Amino acid sequence: MRLLFLCSRNHWRSPTAEAVYQNDPRVEVRSAGVSASARRRVSEKLLRWADLVLVMEAAHKRKLREDFPEVFHDLRVEVLDIPDDYEFMDPALIELIQASVEPLLA
Repeated sequence: MRLLFLCSRNHWRSPTAEAVYQNDPRVEVRSAGVSASARRRVSEKLLRWADLVLVMEAAHKRKLREDFPEVFHDLRVEVLDIPDDYEFMDPALIELIQASVEPLLA
């Protein structure tokens, strides 16, 4: 399964999620951001690559709907509800990511 993790700027949350799952044999992972200032900006190509798009906040899902209306209806998008309160690889962030993602992989 191909997972695409999205947050705002691809700075803390989505790169942490990508790092957590990068060596998991069950999945292929990538990460990006929905903001114009993102380190790696989400693209139509990335969205089409993904089997499951995991966004950190409902606002990210709305942004995808606005920016990619031509592909949004084909996407499987899950909102993880993880606030922007953590730094890269924060143990509490890792725990939240795993608690949110594991049920989706079962």
